[in-house]
Amino acid sequence: MSRAVTTDSREPSEESTPIAKRILIGEALTSETLDDQLLPKKMALPIFASDALSSVAYAPQELLMILLIGGSAFLAFAPPVAAAVVALLVVVVLSYRQLIKAYPSGGGDYEVARTNLGEKAGVVVAAALLVDYVLTVAVSVASGVDNIISAIPGLDPLRVELAVGFVVLIIVVNLRGVREASQAFAIPTYVFIGSVAVMIVTGLVQWMLGAPPVASSAQYAVQAEDLTQAAVILLVLRAFSSGCSALTGVEAVSNGVPAFRKPKVRNAQTTLVLMGSIAILLFSGLTLLALVAGVHYAENPCHLIGFDCEAAPQPSLMAQVAAATFGMNSIPFFIIQAATACVLLLAANTAFNGFPLLGSVLARDGYAPKALNTRGDRLVYSNGMIILGLAAAVVLIVFQARLTTLIQLYIIGVFVSFSLGQLGMVRHWRRELRLLSKTAIAERRAAGVGLGINALGATFTIAVLVIVTVTKFTHGAWLVFLAIPVLSFLMIGVHRYYRDVEHEISMDDHVHFGSSGDLAIVLVNRLQKPVAKAVDYALAAKHEKTIAVHVAVTKEEAQQVQTDWEVHGMPVPLVVIESPYRHYAAPLAEFIRRYRDTHGSSVVTVYLPQYIVGHWWENLLHNRRARRIAQQLMLVHGVSITLVPWLLDSTELIYGRRSRPMAGDDRAGAFESPYGLVQHMRDPDD
Repeated sequence: MSRAVTTDSREPSEESTPIAKRILIGEALTSETLDDQLLPKKMALPIFASDALSSVAYAPQELLMILLIGGSAFLAFAPPVAAAVVALLVVVVLSYRQLIKAYPSGGGDYEVARTNLGEKAGVVVAAALLVDYVLTVAVSVASGVDNIISAIPGLDPLRVELAVGFVVLIIVVNLRGVREASQAFAIPTYVFIGSVAVMIVTGLVQWMLGAPPVASSAQYAVQAEDLTQAAVILLVLRAFSSGCSALTGVEAVSNGVPAFRKPKVRNAQTTLVLMGSIAILLFSGLTLLALVAGVHYAENPCHLIGFDCEAAPQPSLMAQVAAATFGMNSIPFFIIQAATACVLLLAANTAFNGFPLLGSVLARDGYAPKALNTRGDRLVYSNGMIILGLAAAVVLIVFQARLTTLIQLYIIGVFVSFSLGQLGMVRHWRRELRLLSKTAIAERRAAGVGLGINALGATFTIAVLVIVTVTKFTHGAWLVFLAIPVLSFLMIGVHRYYRDVEHEISMDDHVHFGSSGDLAIVLVNRLQKPVAKAVDYALAAKHEKTIAVHVAVTKEEAQQVQTDWEVHGMPVPLVVIESPYRHYAAPLAEFIRRYRDTHGSSVVTVYLPQYIVGHWWENLLHNRRARRIAQQLMLVHGVSITLVPWLLDSTELIYGRRSRPMAGDDRAGAFESPYGLVQHMRDPDD
């Protein structure tokens, strides 16, 4: 009898994980620690709300910039336009509180639309959100770099390099895990909220005391365009649509409910309300203070009469307000600029949480590659983070990290998802009211309130979507309207593919068992230790018949292999197959076909020795023939492939030096594995 051997099943992370990866990302976490990575409200706020909170840094700027196209007199429209944005934000926050309660699984608008409006609506919402997350990263990083350049104008030539570098940095931080990312991002977010709030209060107090802050651009007149009455209306609507960028990121909380600690729904709703309240206060206060200080921020800086647009970049609205309130180059000015730049850069982090979570839901439902539903070493969906980062970097490079250009592509996707999500919630509540008994008064009242809130949200968001589409389509938004259907088409195609594969491989009663015969083939190029190891493995498996096959490209090679085979007394017969056209897999496949014609439907196992290397550049020095042959032989019916690894000395970088026993040694006694020394105890009768 053989005695059982127990070994430690824990993975040797320090030995198997490359050093560079451990330094950048950290040690791997076990699945049991997943609950420890969940977020309390104080940490969830900077993670999921940084996008919405940071939008107050550029939403007022974009609103005033569009109005100034018509001249400084058009700034009179700013208060009512800003009030409309605030009203919309209140409605959307209330609507998403209902959505979180009804659909807490993390699918957000996608799950709502797919469940209540059908597959196509759900896929469109998912595509819109994915596009919007990519643009969130691009816009947030571009805006952060813009504020850095406002404080240090000499960095303007490095705008694109800085933007891409920050994207890479955010990817690395997020790959270290949600918990570490929240700790890294919490302080800058709270510093931004506090510093901007202090600036707003200070500026308004100065105004009420009769000494209002004055922006550096207040002295510049604006070169206004001649507008018709219709153009005036369109300009105001365009300003409203640009101001609606303050709503971006609201949906991230509904997509991130699974990342909250229990009670998940209550914590997510509380975080959403806090985020909305802070965003409203900061947006309103900053817009008012900018009007008080007389900020003139032009779409084309050269339209500011008296401003030398060639000498230096135009300071951001936040920089002008901070300089007017605290003084240029003062310590509070630099604190405001640093906090604003940080939170704008960190706003991209909202997308780095929303995109992977949504990708995992899509992968679970079969609309995205399964790799997006796989957690990495740090228990985050690392594949989704890397894809998002690469896509955002491409967008930044293509558009040269220019905020004014990128902002035109923004918020289209989010309002597509807003609109369809709210319509889905309306249908959800109507169905609930039909199913609820008339005696369930409290439940029907709650459903009625939800229906009213989401119906109002649907009305508002659809109206805004129409406005945004009309005002931004010719300014670049058509690219988003092109990307969403293309991505939707691809996702539906992926879903059809997975559906067909599932149908093809599903078990039924027509599956037959009982192949006759069992042949093992060891592929031999030259007689070397890796081949001897493969022969030993094949013999240990105790196949009915084991042979070695050499595919002869030249007669000299064949003769050498046959001579070596006899000299070393190899325990299995050697078969030589001629290949005048220097092919390997095709002659072997033909040999297998003829063997099976003669001996019946034998199961054939092909053993292929393969080098395992430690340096990346060693892959370039080996032809990887075993992999290529394996891929071709896997297409032959009845053939299975066994790759027999031979670790070269360079693999010490990965596993540490380990013994390489000669053929049969591992079965005769002991061998050293990555897990330590393992003894195979055998009885004499074995």
